[in-house]
Amino acid sequence: MERPTDFLLLQFGVDPAAVPGLGPAVARLCADSRLPLQLHRLAGTPSGEFYLYLRAPAGSRLPAQALPPLAALLQRHVAAARDVRVSRLQLVFEAPGHSSAQVPSRHYVVETDPEEGWMDEIARWYDTEHMPGLAAVPGCILALRCLNHDHGPVSLACYDLVSDEVLGSPPWLAVRHTAWSDIARPHFTNTKRTMFRALG
Repeated sequence: MERPTDFLLLQFGVDPAAVPGLGPAVARLCADSRLPLQLHRLAGTPSGEFYLYLRAPAGSRLPAQALPPLAALLQRHVAAARDVRVSRLQLVFEAPGHSSAQVPSRHYVVETDPEEGWMDEIARWYDTEHMPGLAAVPGCILALRCLNHDHGPVSLACYDLVSDEVLGSPPWLAVRHTAWSDIARPHFTNTKRTMFRALG
């Protein structure tokens, strides 16, 4: 089934020693792809977990059959890549942050599956209170949320940050600890929170 696709997310593991070659490899991947893709964000952890976001042309609707060739293309350009997964992401929220003029050093991602019956309420909380509030925090460069059409968890809330210290700042914590947050967050399931280093 063709789904609305604003980004393609390539998740993979690789030896951290290969990091210096990832930027050129990603550029070659985009050039070799049959799709007009642009690098949005490349981010990784010290343990070697990497997320590569490629922005698709506006209005794209890609079939599932388009994903395996991209995985193969990544492995061609990054031979050490392992456990490659490719997902179609639909953008549902995007806002420039308080510090949008700065360059991110960190990329923080919260992935979750809303509990059955809670998808709409959690979406309203995220997109009308939580993410606009976090975008306004000093040190937040960009806040966006996507729906993953191919792999769980389904909701990805992503934040480009000046540093990882932003998460402990009083303004960030104030947004996290609202009455609506206390209602919504207990209905997260399969939640994964990851702080990445922004590499490109």
